[in-house]
Amino acid sequence: MSGLLATFTHTLETTLPVFAMVFIGIGLRRIGWIDQHFIATASALVFKATLPTLVFLSIIKADLSTTLNLSMLLFYLAATLASFFTVWLWAIRRVRAEDRGVYVQGAFRGNCGIVGLALAANLYGDYGLSAGGLLLGLVIVSYNILSVVVLLAYQPGKRMNFSTTARDIIHNPLIIGVVIAIPFAALEITLPQWVMTSGEYFASLTLPLALLCIGATVSLKSLRSDSGPALGSATWKMVALPVACTFTAWAAGFQGRELGLMFLFFASPTAAASFVMVKALGGNDRMAANIIALTTLLASVTVTTGVFVLQSAGLG
Repeated sequence: MSGLLATFTHTLETTLPVFAMVFIGIGLRRIGWIDQHFIATASALVFKATLPTLVFLSIIKADLSTTLNLSMLLFYLAATLASFFTVWLWAIRRVRAEDRGVYVQGAFRGNCGIVGLALAANLYGDYGLSAGGLLLGLVIVSYNILSVVVLLAYQPGKRMNFSTTARDIIHNPLIIGVVIAIPFAALEITLPQWVMTSGEYFASLTLPLALLCIGATVSLKSLRSDSGPALGSATWKMVALPVACTFTAWAAGFQGRELGLMFLFFASPTAAASFVMVKALGGNDRMAANIIALTTLLASVTVTTGVFVLQSAGLG
C-alpha cells in the first residue's frame, strides 16, 4: 500500500505542475490579467522562437545513439495513421458530414509540442526533452498533413493545395529547429557556454508561457452552451486512443521510457492549432474550440491516471 501511495505521489508531482499552469491561465483570463493580445503575442513568441530553441538545445545535448529510436518513431507514425483512419470510419457512420473533419482532427491531433513535451520533461528529464523533440518532428509533419486531408474532404469549395501545405511544414520553426540540431548532436559540435546559458534562459520561457496561453484560451462559457459531438471526439482523444495505442505499444515490446513517452504524446489534449486550421477553412470553429476545452480539462485526470498505472505496473 505504501508503495502505491509513493507512486501516486510521484505521479502527481509529475503532472500537477503542468496542469496547474493551465488552470492558472484560466484564472488569469477570467480576472482580466491576461487578454487576447497577450495570448496572441505570447503564443507567437513560443511557436516561432522559444520552443524551437528548447527543442534545439535538448537535442544537441543528447546522445543520439540513445534518444534516436527509429522503431519508436515508426511505431508512433503507424499508430497515428491507424488512429486517424479508425476515427474517420467511425465518424462516417455517427457524425454529420459537415462536422466530420473537425471531429476527426480533434480526436487524433494532440498538443504534443507543449503538454506532451512538458510532461516528458517532468517525468524523464533531459531524455524526455531530447527524445520528445525528435518525436515532435514526426508529429508536426504527420498531424499537419492528415489534418489538411480530413478537413478539406468535408469543406465544399475548398481545394487541397499540397504545395502550400509542404511549404508550411518546411517553414515550421519546430521542424527547422530539429533539422538544424541533428547534425550538431551527431557531430558533437559544442557551443560556447555563454551561448548555451543564454539559450537556456530563453528556452525556459517556453513551457510556462505556453501552458498559461492554453488555459487562457479555454472557453468554459462556450463549453456550457454547446458541447454536441465534441464530447465524443474528446473521449476518443483522451481515453480510447491513448489506451489502445499504449496497450499495442506494450504488446509490441516497448517498455520503460519509450512506452511512457509515447503514452504522454498519445494522451496529450487536442492541439490549439486545430482551431486555427478549422477557422481558416471555414469549418465548425465552435466545435473545434469545445474539443480543445474538453480535452484540456480531461487531461488532468486521464494523463495522471495513465502515468500512475504505468508507474505502478513498472512499465513506464
